[in-house]
Amino acid sequence: MALAIMSSGGDAPGMNPAIKKFVDYAFKMGERPYLIYDGLEGLIDNKIQEASHHDVAGIVHRGGTIIRSSRSKRFFEYEYRLKAYNNLKEHGIAGLIVLGGDGSFRAMEKFSSEFALNFVGIPSTIDNDIYGTEYCLGVDTALNVIRDALDKIRDTASSFNRAFLVEVMGRNCGYLTIVSAMVSGAEVCVIPELEFDYEKEGERLRKEVESGRNYILAVVSEGAKQTSQVHTWLQESVGLETRVSILGHIQRGGNPTVRDRMMAFDFTITAVNHLLSHHNSNKMVAYQKGEFKLKEIKEVVSNRYELPQRFLDAVNFLD
Repeated sequence: MALAIMSSGGDAPGMNPAIKKFVDYAFKMGERPYLIYDGLEGLIDNKIQEASHHDVAGIVHRGGTIIRSSRSKRFFEYEYRLKAYNNLKEHGIAGLIVLGGDGSFRAMEKFSSEFALNFVGIPSTIDNDIYGTEYCLGVDTALNVIRDALDKIRDTASSFNRAFLVEVMGRNCGYLTIVSAMVSGAEVCVIPELEFDYEKEGERLRKEVESGRNYILAVVSEGAKQTSQVHTWLQESVGLETRVSILGHIQRGGNPTVRDRMMAFDFTITAVNHLLSHHNSNKMVAYQKGEFKLKEIKEVVSNRYELPQRFLDAVNFLD
């Protein structure tokens, strides 16, 4: 059987370990592995190549994805989805693994509803915002990048009577922000899921400053869209000169951590095994309570991920 793997949407650390394990494990199972380059755009343009061990040698430690990725407006048009499907048939590909996030899975749900596609998704996004799974590839690496940045910023903050505001990625999900705030000992955390009480928190921080606090570390989610507001509030209401750091795409880079490499292996083996034992699958591999399970892709894209209550509660324990 010919199997293929592709990346779609934003890159995430852990994609390369997943790609290597896919090729190595496919050969071990006696199957022919293919690599699809440039994501959905490459699927349309037939950038599909049979893979060898040489293609994936020495990539486990690398961030990003060696087969590159893309977002595709063309894929929303039926004629291009048909072209993509015909490309898979041309190569005799009977099973497809997609490393991606919410947008990628929505595209594949549409694709698999129109054609006889044997598909399994592996949740791969630093945002950790995919319904049905507790973990997505890339999250641990991103958290360590953020943690390292926050630790260094705190070193500088503690040397001056200043507040430092750090904006963290995550789209409309506050997972990266709240976890980073918890592990860095931040005094302020602003996420899209909770309303931030400026008056109450301002009163608390002013008292702490009067009692000797000489710096504040604030972590703000990009999805909250309140970076400028928090900056003004820290300077004018709390009374500390404030510097802003937007970490940006640095959070997507870096060598995958041990956890992301191990999770990539387990996600991929689960996906390949499922493709080999099913012939009309539209699933996503989910990690729940320490186990890897398969979820219907329709269920995944029809629901919205919600932060665990323990993380929402944790915002109240930062002070």
